[in-house]
This record gives sequence, structure tokens and C-alpha cells, in this order.
Amino acid sequence: MEPTKKSSLKLTNHGRAEDGSLVASRVDSEDSRIAPTQWKIASHNASEHGSGLLESFIPRRKFPFPKSLYAVEDTLRFYVADKKEAIVLDFFSGSGTTAHAVMRLNRQDGGRRQCISITNNEVAADEQAALHKAGLRPGDVDWEKWGICDYITKPRIAAAITGKTPEGKDIEGTYNFTDKFLMAEGFKENAEFFTLTYETPVTVSHNRAFERIAPLLWMRAGSEGRRIETIPALGWEVADTYGLLTDLDRSTAFCDAVDAKGTIRIAYIVTDDDRRFQAVARHLPGTVEPVRLYESYLTNFRFSMGR
Repeated sequence: MEPTKKSSLKLTNHGRAEDGSLVASRVDSEDSRIAPTQWKIASHNASEHGSGLLESFIPRRKFPFPKSLYAVEDTLRFYVADKKEAIVLDFFSGSGTTAHAVMRLNRQDGGRRQCISITNNEVAADEQAALHKAGLRPGDVDWEKWGICDYITKPRIAAAITGKTPEGKDIEGTYNFTDKFLMAEGFKENAEFFTLTYETPVTVSHNRAFERIAPLLWMRAGSEGRRIETIPALGWEVADTYGLLTDLDRSTAFCDAVDAKGTIRIAYIVTDDDRRFQAVARHLPGTVEPVRLYESYLTNFRFSMGR
């Protein structure tokens, strides 16, 4: 057997942080922002700045092994420090530390970064036993309120923004390290919470589920500005970053409105006729992405059902 070659790591020393830890970056990589494998920094202590911090925001609510807020903040800084419009996807959001860290980064440099936090609403195993004994089942209101999303994630994010606990009391404590200020000050941020549901293909194809999918259209267009909440009475409507056409006989007026707006990114077109869809798409500005609404959903449904 050949001897194992030891890997080397070259770092540039940038001095020391307030807590005495060494600040360094890699120099043997195309991207010098890549962090070394291990960080031993006081601010990354998960007991104090994970569990302890969570207790301040949502008192008496327990979550196993939350990450240090500052550790996640430092990690994100490596990749989005110069991307003030970044969208951060946290697919297993747990206690919501990543969204919280994004808020801190935005406060430090005036960024408009967004965080999409996704989690299930699983109830812990020991709590499930007690709930079953009480005659409750998944889906019951008194069951779901103990799930991770409703009991931990959403209340923590709301508390971070408002500076108040779920009980309405000012959060005690001070943020430290990179940016020091009272936790009770909160953040100039906003958040909206959605619950994933299943919609039948018949309901979708007959345009009877629009109000439930409306937030998704808004999110795909950047989660900015006004949202189109209901099917437009005129057959089309244009918001700040996207437009919706439901009556193809009104396509000329729709395309003119999209062109005049100048800020539209996506045009959602409801039709089951590909030729008419293409005809409308050709009349849209080149900077606007035409999307045939519901097609992807229905196609994916047929694929998953083996049809």
C-alpha cells in the first residue's frame, strides 16, 4: 500500500477577533472565502448561542441541538457577504437559525437578502405517545400545535423580527460579536408562513385552486411587491414583478401592460393550447419569462401516477 499523502492547508492571518480567536482565510483555493474545516471560536458555542439564545426568544420551548446563531451567520458571510440580494434556501430549517442569521447580515450592510425556510411539522416521539393517549391524531389542531414548525420555527422567527416572545414580553439580552444591539429591538424584516397542501389535478386544471397557489406565483417572481390574490375580473392583471393572463382574448392589452410596466419578470399564462401560449409569448418583451400556468403541475402529477 502506498503511504497516505497528507493534505496541506495554507491560511492568511488577518489578526484576531474580539474573543481572541484567529481570523484567517484560505489561500490555496480559487475562492479565498472558503473556510477551513474546523473553527474553534467562542461565538460558535452551541450551548450558549444556540440553546441559550433560543430560550430567550421562545422561553420554555425545547429544541434538540440548535446551532449557534453566530456560527451560521459567519458561514453565510463567506458566500453572501457581497450578494445583498441573495436568496438563501434552508430546506431543513429546524429552529429557524438560518433565517435569523440572514436578518443579522441584512442589518449589518443594508442588504435585502431573503431566506426561504422549509420544515415539516413533526411532533417529537415522546410527545406523540402522550397525544395518542389523549385520543389525538396527526392533523388535529391540538396535535399540530406541538409540531416543530408551529411550536418552534415560526415563533422563533416571529420573535426575532418583533423583539418580543410569544407571550408578548420584550426579549431579554443583547446580540454580541459582529453587531451588538438589544434583542428587543428586533429587525426591519417581514415574514410570511405557508402550509403545503395537496390540490387535485381536476381542481387545478379548472382554475379553482388559484387563491391557494397565488403565493407560489409571487414567490417565483421574487417575493417582492404586490401579490395577485384572486383571478382577475378583466381576464388579466399586472403586479410589480409578474403578470397573470387568464383570458387569452385579452392578450393584447395584457402584453401592452407588461411592456409599459417595465419591471415584470414573469408572465403566467393560463391555457391548455400550446399554440396560443406560444403566440402570446412572442408578443411579450424579451426580458419577460412566459410560463404556461398549471402545465408543470399537471404533467408532474401524471408522471408520478405512472400515466
